[in-house]
Amino acid sequence: MINELRKYKKFVLEYSKMDKLNYRFRKPNNLDSKKKHPILIYLHGAGGRGDNNKDQLLDAGGINAFVNQKIFSKYNSYFLAAQVPKESKWVDVDWDTLDHKMPIISKTMKMLFHLIDTMIKNENNKIDTKRIYILGVSMGGYGVWDALLRRPNFFAAGVPICGGGDTSKSKLISHIPIWSWHGDQDSVISVERSRDMYTAIKKTGGVSKYSEIKNRGHDVWLDVWNSKKLWEWLYSKSL
Repeated sequence: MINELRKYKKFVLEYSKMDKLNYRFRKPNNLDSKKKHPILIYLHGAGGRGDNNKDQLLDAGGINAFVNQKIFSKYNSYFLAAQVPKESKWVDVDWDTLDHKMPIISKTMKMLFHLIDTMIKNENNKIDTKRIYILGVSMGGYGVWDALLRRPNFFAAGVPICGGGDTSKSKLISHIPIWSWHGDQDSVISVERSRDMYTAIKKTGGVSKYSEIKNRGHDVWLDVWNSKKLWEWLYSKSL
């Protein structure tokens, strides 16, 4: 695990005198300077919060999934994972509520957008701006919905895992390939949150997909990590 963790380079974004954002960045295994490569933006769950710049990768076991699904070799993908500070969130909403209206953008999400834009503009990074993907678990699932709604023409695809969003704005993202996941026995975040987003998007003629896993609790990310179809679907998408 330690050796794998070291492959993700540590950085700190100095956003202002008061605010900073820890993040890890990794390049494709077979970087071709003459080509553009996709990038996966990963939003961790509540368990990954802190200031050690590593728990965002260890939370929910994502680090193992990224290797097992060969995103750095088979898909030659860049990877970016920022860490939310303690007591902060990707989206400032109550996780117990059954619906919410999109709040003012959180400080963490604002810094993440700034970071993504900076990474893209860096000429040393050969990032394909038509293949920017975002995936997140739990607190990060809320973050995925929020990010898609705030930048509806930016991401090529999104994977919100056991999260929730503002259903009243579903038409904004009806054109985006989204594959949401939730366990029907989730006792942490109600399965209604994903059901409602999927239904709302479908009503607007959207192309959204939804997998509700029977007898699965909050750890539905395990099914995502093991789904080759999901990863093949994700990396096939382009603006």
